[in-house]
Amino acid sequence: MTDLTLYHNPRCSKSRGALELLEARGLAPHVVRYLDTPPSAAELRALLAKLGYTPRQLLRSGEEVYQELNLADPALDDEALIAAMVAHPRLIERPILVAGDRAVVGRPPERVLELLP
Repeated sequence: MTDLTLYHNPRCSKSRGALELLEARGLAPHVVRYLDTPPSAAELRALLAKLGYTPRQLLRSGEEVYQELNLADPALDDEALIAAMVAHPRLIERPILVAGDRAVVGRPPERVLELLP
């Protein structure tokens, strides 16, 4: 099996649920606490490619900082949105499971199972 990496926020019930699902199957993903060690812009671009998402699709629009930075503005380009996520990792949707060249957002947590053989 491909190595698994879980971008995880332990305070998030969906993120905890995804990790529990993986561990219940005997899997021990590499856990990245992305709020403590935010991904770089290059890492975010790679994640977006694996997810098949645009930067806007990965944004958590309910976060206060989303409103403060006016990230709903359609004039903002992808690089501006990526820069906002790098500066404010709380904006990144979670959890994200990466397996090789594929990734999935675990909402609901059972979606992480899509990457398992």
